[in-house]
Amino acid sequence: MPDARPPAAVTGVAAVSALGPDAETLLAGALAGTPAFAPVRRFDVAGRRVQVAATAPGHPDLAGELAGVVDRACAAAGLDADARRDIPLLLAVHAHPAMARAGDRAPLTAAAFAHALAVRCGLAGITRAYTSACVAASTAVADAAAMLALGHADRVIVAGGYLVDPDQFAVFDAGRALARDGQVRPFSAGRGGILLGDGVAAVVLETPAAAARRAAPVLAHVAGWGRAGDAFHVCQPRPDAAVPARAIAAALARAGVDAGAVGYVNAHGSGTAASDAAEAAALRAALGDVAATVPVSSTKSVHGQALEASGLLELVVTVLALRAGALPVNAGYRDRDPDCPLNVVTEPRAARPDYALSLNSAFGGANTALLVRAA
Repeated sequence: MPDARPPAAVTGVAAVSALGPDAETLLAGALAGTPAFAPVRRFDVAGRRVQVAATAPGHPDLAGELAGVVDRACAAAGLDADARRDIPLLLAVHAHPAMARAGDRAPLTAAAFAHALAVRCGLAGITRAYTSACVAASTAVADAAAMLALGHADRVIVAGGYLVDPDQFAVFDAGRALARDGQVRPFSAGRGGILLGDGVAAVVLETPAAAARRAAPVLAHVAGWGRAGDAFHVCQPRPDAAVPARAIAAALARAGVDAGAVGYVNAHGSGTAASDAAEAAALRAALGDVAATVPVSSTKSVHGQALEASGLLELVVTVLALRAGALPVNAGYRDRDPDCPLNVVTEPRAARPDYALSLNSAFGGANTALLVRAA
C-alpha cells in the first residue's frame, strides 16, 4: 500500500474510570469482562427510566482529573518539567464544565478550558479542543499522529475527559437510548442500548526518532488512522456501512498493511441494535473474509460510554492489552445476532496480535479508525 507514513510511538498512558483510579485497573476489568455499572449516586436520578451508569466514587473534578492523567502519562513517558514546556496539548472534552450554567458571564469555551489545562500542566500552551462527540478523542489522536508524521512536532499529548453528568444522563434517558437492564451487550442478541461511564485519559505520542533519542519506553505505535463522514442522519448510522469501512481502509493504507494483518478489533460497540449491525457490516466491507475470524470486542461493555473521551480510553485499553498478551472481553453477551456475524470475545482469551483496530463512531455520521501496532 503506497500511502504508508511513519507511525507515532506511544510512550506514556494514564487513565481513570469507574473500574479504578489508574490504567492498570481499567485493563484488569476489561480483560476479565467485569462491568462497572451500578446505581448512580452522584446526582438525583429519581424518576428516570434508567438509574445506572459506570461512575467513580464521589464527585470528582474534571479539570483536576485531567491534570492528574496528564501528569502521570508524562511521568510514565519519562518527561520532566523542562521537557513538557514544548509539548502541544490536544484535548477532547464535552465542553467547559461550567459552560451550561455560565448565565450572563462571558462565555466559557472548550478552547479556554484546554488552554487553562495546558498552563496548569506546564505545557507549551499550544492547544486544540475537540468536542465532536464520540469521535472527539480518536480524531485528536489522528491529528496528533499526522502532526508527528508531517514534522510539525516531536511529541504531542492527547487528553480526553468525561464525567457522567445530570444533563447528558437526562438527554440519553429521555431519548430511550439507555439500557434498561443495566448492562451493555455489544453485538449480542437482545442488546438494549448504551450506558454512560466516566472516562479520563491521556497519552503521550512521539515520533520514533524523538523517542529513540531519549531512549523512551515505547508501549505501542499508532501505525495508521482514518476518518470518514456521511451526514446520513443525526443519530442513525448509514445501513450500508460504506463510510466507516472507508475509515478502516484509510487506517490500513497509512500503515501500509492489508486486512490480514489485523489481529483484534476494539469496536465502537455501543450496544444499540442499529449501530452494532452497521459496524459489523463495515468490518465485513473493510476486512472481507478476515471479519468473520478476527477477534472483536467492545470495552464499553465494562467501562461504559465516555462520550468525547471514549476513543482515548479505548486506545489505552488496546495498547495495554497488546502488551499484556490478552484480549478484552465483550461483557454482557448472550447469544449470536445474525446481523452481527463476528468472532466476539466472550471470555478471557490469550493472544498477541501484531495489529489491532480501535474504532469509534458519532452522531452525524462521523467515523474514525486507529490502527495500533504492538511494540
